[in-house]
Amino acid sequence: MKIEIWSDVMCPFCYIGKRRLEQALEQIPGSEAYSIEWKSFQLDPDLVANGKENPYEYLADRKGISYQESVKMHENVVNAAREVGLDYRFDKAVVANSLDAHRLSHLAKQHGVGNALEERLFQAYFTEGKDIADHAMLTELGREVGIPQEEIQTLFSSDQFLTDVQCDIAEAQQIGVRGVPFFVFDRKYAVSGAQPVEAFLETINAIKAGN
Repeated sequence: MKIEIWSDVMCPFCYIGKRRLEQALEQIPGSEAYSIEWKSFQLDPDLVANGKENPYEYLADRKGISYQESVKMHENVVNAAREVGLDYRFDKAVVANSLDAHRLSHLAKQHGVGNALEERLFQAYFTEGKDIADHAMLTELGREVGIPQEEIQTLFSSDQFLTDVQCDIAEAQQIGVRGVPFFVFDRKYAVSGAQPVEAFLETINAIKAGN
C-alpha cells in the first residue's frame, strides 16, 4: 500500500497526524511493507520571517485574533500533541518559511530517507526551537538522516527541486486539498486532517477488504 501525505513542516496538526497514522499502522500486520511518500504543501508560501516574531504573534496577525486567543489556541494544540507523546514548545519555536525544508525533503526522498527527515524536521521545529529555514541547520538535519553533505550544499546553491515542490502544491489544488495534513491511500481513499487512530484503521481496512 502506498500512502501519500501532503504536509507542511510548520503545521502542528501534521506532526500529530503523522503520529496517529503510525499508531494505526502499528496495529496492522505487515504494514512495515507500506510505502509512505511525503508531499509538499505550504500554509504560508509568502512568509518572510524576521526572526523576532513568535508563533503566538504570527497566528494572531494571520488570523486577525488577539494575542491571548492565539496563546489559548496554541495551548490546545500542545495538549493534543501531548496525547500522542509529542512535546510542543511554542515558546521556543522560530517562525520560518518552509520552502527550503521541502526542497530538502525531495532530496531525502531520493535517498530513501524521506520519512526519517520529515520526523527530524518536525522535531526540530516543534520541540527544539530550530530555524528550519536556516541552511546550516537544514544541512545538519539532512546529514543526521544520511544525506551526503555535498548534495545538500549543491541543493542550497541552486533552485534544485523547486519545481517538484511547486508540482506537489499544484497537485494538491487539483485534487481539492484545502488544508493539511491530507492522506491519500493507494489513490483510492483520502483522510483529511489529524483524524483519530480509528479513522486511519477504518480506511486501511476498507482498502484491504476491497483488494
